[in-house]
Amino acid sequence: MILTPGQVNDCTQAEALIDGIAAQHVLADRAYDTDRIRAYLAFRADAVIPTKTTRTQPVPHDEDLYKERHLVECFINKIKHFRRVATRYDKTTASFFAFVAIASFMVWLR
Repeated sequence: MILTPGQVNDCTQAEALIDGIAAQHVLADRAYDTDRIRAYLAFRADAVIPTKTTRTQPVPHDEDLYKERHLVECFINKIKHFRRVATRYDKTTASFFAFVAIASFMVWLR
C-alpha cells in the first residue's frame, strides 16, 4: 500500500505498486487508463483496463477477466465499514496502515 495525499491522483503511484510483482494480468478501473501505465505494462503483463471515454481509439480488454475486479472492490467496501479507515482519524501513516491491516484481518476472518 502507498498512501497519497487526498488531492493526488492514485494513478501516479501505479508503477510503484506494480514494480517487482510477477503477474500475467493487471486489472484496473478507467482512472488508470493512461499511456504511461499502458507503456509500463506493455512487456510485463496484460493490461485489463477499460478505456476512458475521452480516448479516440478504444483499446480492447477482456470483459470476463475485468469482472474479477469486483472482488477487490467488495473488499475495499468492507474495510471502509470501519469508521476509522473511512474517515482517516489516525494522524500518522504507520498507525493508519496498522489499523487497515487489523480491519483487513477482521474481514478475512469473517
